Amino acid sequence: MRTGLDRVLGAPPLMHTLLEGRVGLLAHPASVASDLTHAAVALRAAGVRLELIFGPEHGYGGEAQDMIGVGDARDPEGAPIRSLYGAHISDLSPGAADLAALDVLVIDLQDIGSRYYTFIWTAVLAMRACAAAGVRVVVLDRPNPLGGLESSLEGRFLEPRCRSFVGLEPLPIRHSMTLGEICAWRREVEALDVDLRVVASEWDRGQLAGAWGRPWVLPSPNMPTLDTAIVYPGGCLLEGTNLSDGRGTTRPFEITGAPWVDGRRLARDLAATGLPGFVARPMMFQPTFHKHAGALCGGVQVHVTDQASFRPVATYLALIAHAHHQAPGDFAFRTERYEFVDDIPALDLLTGDAEARLRIAAGESPLAIATAISTLRPGEADLLTASRALSLACAC
Repeated sequence: MRTGLDRVLGAPPLMHTLLEGRVGLLAHPASVASDLTHAAVALRAAGVRLELIFGPEHGYGGEAQDMIGVGDARDPEGAPIRSLYGAHISDLSPGAADLAALDVLVIDLQDIGSRYYTFIWTAVLAMRACAAAGVRVVVLDRPNPLGGLESSLEGRFLEPRCRSFVGLEPLPIRHSMTLGEICAWRREVEALDVDLRVVASEWDRGQLAGAWGRPWVLPSPNMPTLDTAIVYPGGCLLEGTNLSDGRGTTRPFEITGAPWVDGRRLARDLAATGLPGFVARPMMFQPTFHKHAGALCGGVQVHVTDQASFRPVATYLALIAHAHHQAPGDFAFRTERYEFVDDIPALDLLTGDAEARLRIAAGESPLAIATAISTLRPGEADLLTASRALSLACAC
C-alpha cells in the first residue's frame, strides 16, 4: 500500500508540478509517510515551503478531546497553525485572509470510514473555501482503513434536517469511500469552481488497515488502534446516549456501559440477536474522565472476532436498544448541544433521522431496529459507484 503522500515523495516531478507556489497544509498526527515521517517534515525536506498549516478537530497535534475548541499556534519551524475547530461553526472553514496567502492547499488527513468522523467534512469545507478564494487543492489521499467494498456499506443516508458537522452531506454511516473520493464527489455535485487534484493511494479495496503492513498512527485521541476504528461506525452512536462511549478507559468505543447496566444480561441479550462477527464480554469498569467519571459501571467490551462479517452499526444499535430496555428510567438520549447543534437530539444527527431513537424509546425489538436502521434504502448504494467514477476525473 502507498498513500498519496508516499507517491508524491517518490516522484519529485509530480510533486513539484502539483505543489509549486505558496503552499498550505491541512494535516494531523496520522499524516505520515511509510517511514512515519510527518508530512510537514517530509515535504519541507523535499523543498516545499509551507507558508501556513491548518489543523482539524482535535488539533494539528491531535491533543484535544472531542468537541473541545482548539486555538491557533506555531509549529516547530515557526509556521503559523490555524485551527479549524473552535467555539463557533464559522471556525470550521479556513478564513479568506489566510487563503489569500496561498496558491495551493494540500490536504492529507487519515479518515476512519464513518460519516460522523469529522475530517472528511473539514476537507470538504476547506475545498469550498478554496473555490471561493481561487486556491488550488491537492488531496494526498489515504485508504479507508475499513476497506472500500460496497458489501461493507451500513447505515442510511441522513435526512436534510439532520445535516451537521457529523454529517454535512448524504452518505451511509459506513461509507467505504476515501477522503479524496468524497472531495471529488462534492466538487462535481456542487459544481465547485476549484482546481482539485487527488493523488490516489495504491491499495486493495478489499483489505482493512491490518493488511497494510505499516503501523497504526492514531488520528485522534480516542482512536488508538485499528480495533477502535472497526467498531467506531457503531460505537460513535453511544455519544447520542448517556451510556459511556469508553472515553476515560483504555479501550474507547469497545467498552460501554453505565452504573445501572447489568453487563451479564446485556452480553446474553446481544448474543441472542445472532448478529455476526463479535463477542460481547461482560465486565466492570470505572472511567477516569468523561461520562460517569469515577463511577463503577457495568457493561461489556465488544470483541470483534470476524472483521468481514461484523456489522458495527447494527451491533451497537441493538446494544443501545437492549440497554434502554434494561432500565428505561435510567437510560437517556443526549439532548444537550452536540457538534454545534442545539435543537436536534444527537442520536438523530448520528443515525440521520429520528426513527432509531423513537423505536428504541417505544421498546421495540432491538434486532428489528438494528436491521432496519443499518440497511441502506434502495438506490442509496449507487452513490459509491458514481463517486468513484467522479474521482477518476481529478486523480493523478
